[in-house]
Amino acid sequence: MQKMVTGKSHAKIILMGEHAVVYGQPAIALPLTDIAMTVTITARDYGQIIIAPNYHGSLTDLAEGYEGVRQLITRLLTSFNAETHAFTLHIDSHIPQERGMGSSAATAIAITRAFFAYFDRPLKHDVLQYWANVEESITHGSPSGIDSVTTAHRQPIWFVKGQAPRPIEMNLSGVLVIADTGIHGQTGLAVSVVREQLNHAYSQTQPHLKALGALTRTAEHHLQANNVTALGTTMNQAQTHLAALGVSHPRLDQLIHAARSAGAVGAKLTGGGVGGAMIALVSNLDQASTVVSALEAAGAQEIWLQEYPKKGAADLK
Repeated sequence: MQKMVTGKSHAKIILMGEHAVVYGQPAIALPLTDIAMTVTITARDYGQIIIAPNYHGSLTDLAEGYEGVRQLITRLLTSFNAETHAFTLHIDSHIPQERGMGSSAATAIAITRAFFAYFDRPLKHDVLQYWANVEESITHGSPSGIDSVTTAHRQPIWFVKGQAPRPIEMNLSGVLVIADTGIHGQTGLAVSVVREQLNHAYSQTQPHLKALGALTRTAEHHLQANNVTALGTTMNQAQTHLAALGVSHPRLDQLIHAARSAGAVGAKLTGGGVGGAMIALVSNLDQASTVVSALEAAGAQEIWLQEYPKKGAADLK
């Protein structure tokens, strides 16, 4: 029988703490387990073939946006003494690229899991994160680690720069609606915008970053207490500060306004901003349907829903 294995992961979003996290404030990332990534490895007689979004060909010809993936696969094969092993690796992703939803990290997590399963090796959390960081470092330069942790696990992640990410408790009965503006997020540009403001108007800019940190701490309590309305208010307040930092965008503002007008208790940008995606929080699926219709009418390019079971966080393993 032809050997075939799979490795899985999922998307993520930043709930709270964008940009402030660069300056030592906390951030909360949520797993989007309903937006899946699956990597399948199948044995073959000859060659190393990659099938991925926008690419179908040999591993040696994989380039440009997939260089981190090529390097990861090559180094994994070396670690297993299987440099010439023949296989087909198929990346099946429902995660949009360049939207701040962890596409590259999720790819690395799923690939690593698939190869360890293929070669029948146990895979501990720290080893998984080590290999994911290989791809992330090539793709993003100096990754924080929050993407690779959140795309690998089903718990919300609390992150402070320079500290190990940790899972946090969540009991949230609301529904998240994520909408794509259709404009590629520009995280590097957005970070530069905030940095420039700090350099030239520190006394006006720093309070927004501190306020975002305080709102993130408040949001953790609302997640634990299942206080959907209060969490939505916190998200709205965060959006006000993010807009003041200059990292929103007219398309983001349009979608955020549409979601709130349709009954969302909270809505804000997620990730770097200046395009990319926004998130809205609603109380139930019926309300989510109303918000989705409003976002579609407002021009959202793609929309996703995420529900969360009410349960506490498990330890990272």
